Amino acid sequence: MAKRLPVYVLVILSLALTCTATTYTVGDNAGWDISTDLETWEKNKTFYVGDVLFFQFSSSNSLEEVTQENFNTCNTTNVLEAYTNGNTTITLTKPGPMYFISGNKLYCLGGQKLQVNVENNQAYSPAIAPVAASGSNLPQPSSKSNLPTSSGVALMHGGWGTLMSVSLGFIMAIVSS
Repeated sequence: MAKRLPVYVLVILSLALTCTATTYTVGDNAGWDISTDLETWEKNKTFYVGDVLFFQFSSSNSLEEVTQENFNTCNTTNVLEAYTNGNTTITLTKPGPMYFISGNKLYCLGGQKLQVNVENNQAYSPAIAPVAASGSNLPQPSSKSNLPTSSGVALMHGGWGTLMSVSLGFIMAIVSS
């Protein structure tokens, strides 16, 4: 039992270092609403690949992801993605700017729009494959998919809650041994 303790500690520390994704509720308590000052809300935040934006809005409103040009003009007719369910979660999957507007053009013109600049996060970047030396005889790649399962994604976005659950699970395993 005592020999396993360092292993458990290493697992917990590694989880603490990799569970860095943050979930942001857009507009905080006010949500995705015409009365929310979204420009001020976004101002002091740094968004990284792997972070999550959670939009809360009523059924009379909607959310659209658009290009920069459509963001600037509040064009609601040519959108990249439209969301109407009121509770929308968007995972930031790549670095660069992302643009969101209200599906109601008048709301957008009134300021209900959000631009986020997503920065690269090395913890979520895929590793670069090593290059084989010329003339080397390497085995062929497997036909299995290396895509993560949804449970793996949930762990990455679990943050401190997941870390605490895993920590308590390890502690209980140690105590019950």
